[in-house]
Amino acid sequence: MASNKVGFVSLGCPKALVDSERILTQLKMDGYDIVPSYEDAEIVVVNTCGFIDSAKQESLDTIGEALKENGKVIVTGCMGKGDDAENIKALHPKVLSVTGPAAYEEVVGAVHEYVPPAQNHDPFTDLVPPQGIKLTPRHYAYLKISEGCNHRCKFCIIPQMRGDLVSRPIGDVMQEAEGLVRAGVRELLVISQDTSAYGVDTRYRTGFWNGRPLKTRMLDLCEALGEFGVWVRLHYVYPYPHVDDVIPLMADGKILPYLDIPLQHGSPSVLKRMKRPAAAEKTLDRIAHWRNVCPEINLRSTFIVGYPGETEAEFQTLLDFLEEAQLDRVGCFQYSPVKGAAANELPDHVPEDVKQARWEQFMAVQQRISAHKLQAKVGKTIEILVDDCGEDGAIGRSMADAPEIDGLVHMPGASGLQAGDFVEGVVTAADEYDLWVE
Repeated sequence: MASNKVGFVSLGCPKALVDSERILTQLKMDGYDIVPSYEDAEIVVVNTCGFIDSAKQESLDTIGEALKENGKVIVTGCMGKGDDAENIKALHPKVLSVTGPAAYEEVVGAVHEYVPPAQNHDPFTDLVPPQGIKLTPRHYAYLKISEGCNHRCKFCIIPQMRGDLVSRPIGDVMQEAEGLVRAGVRELLVISQDTSAYGVDTRYRTGFWNGRPLKTRMLDLCEALGEFGVWVRLHYVYPYPHVDDVIPLMADGKILPYLDIPLQHGSPSVLKRMKRPAAAEKTLDRIAHWRNVCPEINLRSTFIVGYPGETEAEFQTLLDFLEEAQLDRVGCFQYSPVKGAAANELPDHVPEDVKQARWEQFMAVQQRISAHKLQAKVGKTIEILVDDCGEDGAIGRSMADAPEIDGLVHMPGASGLQAGDFVEGVVTAADEYDLWVE
């Protein structure tokens, strides 16, 4: 059986988490044991995040910690390219290898080089789960459908790190999804850099799953995933016109009535300076249409305040957008310069104290909206996916709540439940983010 032990630290977004899962699956297939501590590992792999400066600093600190606690460290991920890679090598010269994002073969090859695989490994008896190694709980999993992005938003360097959009063949995506569901996954979280653009790089090439022809496009994928009978949640969906075609699937209960839309701002002039691919006024019209087709739809988004040149009038336009859109779940970030981003060259950067004040004002508006929306659910019966159980009760999520980023449903006193169970409960109380049910 396997004896070589690898430690792994995965930082950043769910897309990086999927990269980590793929690397770990291959290492497991090659006979390595994956261990949870530095002291038990013969080597440590750190999958870095380089999206914003604070994430880069966390990655650098983690590399330093791994070197101190273990001594043998391989680095991969979004900081493994260009100037960031050189910075890693300069700050941590003892790092054994540095590679960029989605560099599965290179990472596995480096592990082989420094900790050769066990000679007694038998891939036919040292079994790997058919769904691969997962870093999420058993009952939900991220399903990455593409890599890279064709947009060139000025505040973002993802295309520099991960390249242009490359869609996975739909047959491969469906095969992975089927394996996950068979392994007990009750919720599939569809992710990419631009989910709505799935298949545009292949001209919607036809693929096959179970002998059935499917086009490599968002609608065909959602229709097929909806047949598994599990929750299917869509993330990173740009509000292109063809997204309208997916909303009836939500109204019919085939996929969750939930869209994660990266809107970023509500002012047309700011969106233009960001080089965003959508107009705020068209987005409001689209949201109204979606709610008309599927009244139960839950919409979440993220926004940036304090973008270079943002005036008080533009910020007020953002607040007005927020009031009109009445989004269910919202996150907000203060603009932070990222090395290599075109936005760094824009004039009139907003002072830090102004950013903070605008962020606080933004959050106050959204908390009021969120509290009002959640209060309206009191007395209603909702479906809940259980995430955790204990002596005092259970915690889960409703259809409106993605793991880690949205709210929770508290079930005090609930017993006899297990993670992955679907239950129904009557909402008895709510605050700005969470629900309580019986």
